[in-house]
Amino acid sequence: MQTFLQCTLAIFGLVFALAVQAQHASLPPVRIALIESLSGAFANTGEAVFRNLVWATERVNARGGVRLADGLHPLAVQRYDNKGQNEEALAALRSAIDDGVTVIAQGNSSSIAATLIDAINKHNQREPAKRVLLLNYAAVDPLLTNEKCSYWHFRFDAHADMRMVALMEVLKDDKALKSIYLIGQDYSFGQAVVREARRQIAAQRPDVKVVGDELHALGRVKDFIPYAVKIKASGAQAVLTGNWGNDLTLLIKAAKEVGYEGKFYTFYGNALGAPAAIGEAGVGRVIAVADWFPNAPGAASEAFYQSFRQRFPRPQDDYVHLRMRLMVEALAQGLEKAGSAQATVLAPELERSRVSLAGVQGTMRAADHQFQQPLQVALMDRQGAPGVKFDVEGSGYGFRVIKTIAAAQAEQPQRCAMMRP
Repeated sequence: MQTFLQCTLAIFGLVFALAVQAQHASLPPVRIALIESLSGAFANTGEAVFRNLVWATERVNARGGVRLADGLHPLAVQRYDNKGQNEEALAALRSAIDDGVTVIAQGNSSSIAATLIDAINKHNQREPAKRVLLLNYAAVDPLLTNEKCSYWHFRFDAHADMRMVALMEVLKDDKALKSIYLIGQDYSFGQAVVREARRQIAAQRPDVKVVGDELHALGRVKDFIPYAVKIKASGAQAVLTGNWGNDLTLLIKAAKEVGYEGKFYTFYGNALGAPAAIGEAGVGRVIAVADWFPNAPGAASEAFYQSFRQRFPRPQDDYVHLRMRLMVEALAQGLEKAGSAQATVLAPELERSRVSLAGVQGTMRAADHQFQQPLQVALMDRQGAPGVKFDVEGSGYGFRVIKTIAAAQAEQPQRCAMMRP
């Protein structure tokens, strides 16, 4: 009789558990509104971000989703096209809020990020019952976590000054370098890169002469040959640029066409068509800085990269960012601790984020909501060369990590006077 009773109770418990699980499975997802360029000149960057966020949310969902007060919820990414324009981004934000989304994600363009931060600040003050958060994975103008810092904005990428610190750790040791050309996109981020490059070069390599300092329209230049001709004529031994997307690819292609043989110190020279555009001319000459590279040493790093490539095996989809996965993991952690996707209770938990993945640990600095993480500098080389097991986008060229900068070394002072609710 006791055995029969135990079996009956066990069966009842299993049925109950399955019923609860089914109930949880039907709970609505916590949606992340991706507001990005999904059409136009920078559509490739927006689509690359979408793949990263989809993959990151799938990893969370594979373990059951996030447990809120009422049970397990999956994560889902909802697309909103900002077409690379501030006004379109504002329209997308309004649509996301009307759709009931409380977590906004954006990164490509610091100008758009600044516009969204201002709009979110006003909205959250006006409608406290419908507050939203902005998770920033790529907009790296330092102002966004300094003078323009917001309680509702969290940046998971290293800002431009932090990245410049990492680049300078390599540039300052390049004793053969005596002249450099600065070029960037003419908006807040591009201006910040050129400004900080001048400051740090003067401080660490005063013997290096800046022979060019130029800004160009963002996403509007179709022919960079005139710029490449000026760079070559200047006699610059190297170019330093914060360009991204097609503005970087076209610049490097033009430099190659005019026969420029100098080095490129870049923020984003490792992705979105750049290595293929550079080709053999980039071996030993193109330097990039990032939070992580596919050829970063360690089994955990390799497993992380291989997992993404299994999910997105096409060469043109080979664009993965560890920080975007860390961002989603921090969000999942914050949601579970808050027990809700409501921005007011989620924000304090995100302030205390501490996440680890693939051998990398990052923490959110509560004072300005700037994520603190190690940075890496890497040099372009042929696939198969020592330290270059993986290439980029099937190009046959990859990046070998030559310098790792600890989070404490990359960390910069903050000037944030945050207004808290």
